[in-house]
Amino acid sequence: QVQLVESGGGLVQPGGSLRLSCVASGLAFSSYSMNWYRQAPGKERERVARISGRTGSTVYADSVKGRFTISSDSAKNTVYLQMSSLKPEDTAVYYCMASPYSNDLSTYWGRGTQVTVSS
Repeated sequence: QVQLVESGGGLVQPGGSLRLSCVASGLAFSSYSMNWYRQAPGKERERVARISGRTGSTVYADSVKGRFTISSDSAKNTVYLQMSSLKPEDTAVYYCMASPYSNDLSTYWGRGTQVTVSS
């Protein structure tokens, strides 16, 4: 059974930093790209960052480039999102998502972790 469990969210002041973690059990990283999405109240869910489970290449949304860094540790089956220079507009629920390379596999989502940026 595949499970994605996020942690590390919380309340932080503008300009601060947080590191989110996503522990993925029951899947092989090499078969998925791992993604962080976020959804703010009243807004659509948007992808923030992606890391290839095959090559380690990364992609970022323009809104977070230079401030967020996605990384993974395959030995721990964990994906991280290091967030720096946080802004109030980064406030959202952050979700981990595993997107398969093969149509034979399924897409998986975590339940999310709340990030609130406020003074």
